Amino acid sequence: MKGLILSGGHGTRLRPLTHTGPKQLIPIANKPVLFYAIEDLKEAGVTDIGLILGTNMPEKVKEAVGDGSRFGVNITYIMQGEPKGLAHAVAVAHDFVGDESFIMYLGDNILKSGINEFVEGFQDSNYEARILLQPVENPRQFGVAELDDDGHVINLVEKPKVPKSDLALVGIYLFKPTIFKAIDEIEPSWRGELEITDAIQELLNKNLKVDSHIVRGWWKDTGKPEDVLDANHLILDVLESENNGEVEDGANIKGRVSIGKGTVIKGNSVIRGPVTIGDNCYIDAYIGPYTSIGDNSRIIGGEIESSIVVGDAIIECNERIVDSLIGNHSNIVSKENSLPRGHRFIIGENSLVNL
Repeated sequence: MKGLILSGGHGTRLRPLTHTGPKQLIPIANKPVLFYAIEDLKEAGVTDIGLILGTNMPEKVKEAVGDGSRFGVNITYIMQGEPKGLAHAVAVAHDFVGDESFIMYLGDNILKSGINEFVEGFQDSNYEARILLQPVENPRQFGVAELDDDGHVINLVEKPKVPKSDLALVGIYLFKPTIFKAIDEIEPSWRGELEITDAIQELLNKNLKVDSHIVRGWWKDTGKPEDVLDANHLILDVLESENNGEVEDGANIKGRVSIGKGTVIKGNSVIRGPVTIGDNCYIDAYIGPYTSIGDNSRIIGGEIESSIVVGDAIIECNERIVDSLIGNHSNIVSKENSLPRGHRFIIGENSLVNL
């Protein structure tokens, strides 16, 4: 079985961070979200992976992932160009997939439980597709599946105005090669895109079998800032403590905290886990729960909580920062000595904020 990971799209809902790189490289707990997808495929025994690239700085994905050897997989890069829908992304990978079954994984998704159970038995089954589902509160924002009493898929609709169920399609799919003919026979949707839901519905229209699997545990689509921060919370909830840096006497560290190599935690610092701090950081501040600090960051004074600092940042202030996404090489400085209620930032790379 082969794997396809989609790493295209413009990431408009995550601007300004995606002005300087693909959304799939935004780190969750100090690891790019794309890496979680690669690791899930590897754990499920899928090691021949096609990585589908869009037009938003694909060279950055290539630089981060390389040939895949660091993950124990083989990566083939496939250019989609302008995003014209998920089914279009599958179609451009036809030569790579050939006549094999394959799994398609949207590169901005994270699953707690992995995909081993989802993949098991599919190749030898009489199903042409298998979809992953999870009940959601807002099904109108997703592709939605309708099941019969036996759990078989009978209908799929993309972002329905009146959903027939609350079962949203998680961005992970299993297909046999019949999906390519189905894609050839569909038309672009009202969005001007070839929808994968329409292609799967075409299989159903031809009386081909599609089964489903309900996700156990959490699933996050990290398409918006609040989703990225939620995913950071969920990953940090299972963080294990590890200290590879230097913690000076007097520093107050409680809970599960991971500290990278070359990082210095000064004696006046307070760290309340779960927190992960990357390599070569300098911390003389309060770092609150559910915060990820990327490599080569310098944080002096003030408080930061429930936030992601991507890396190479300088934060020198006596302010309180909460629920924020702070891009690479950003500077946040202030001259005030009081602690206000809190600031919330979504700032991209090379930003400067004076408070």
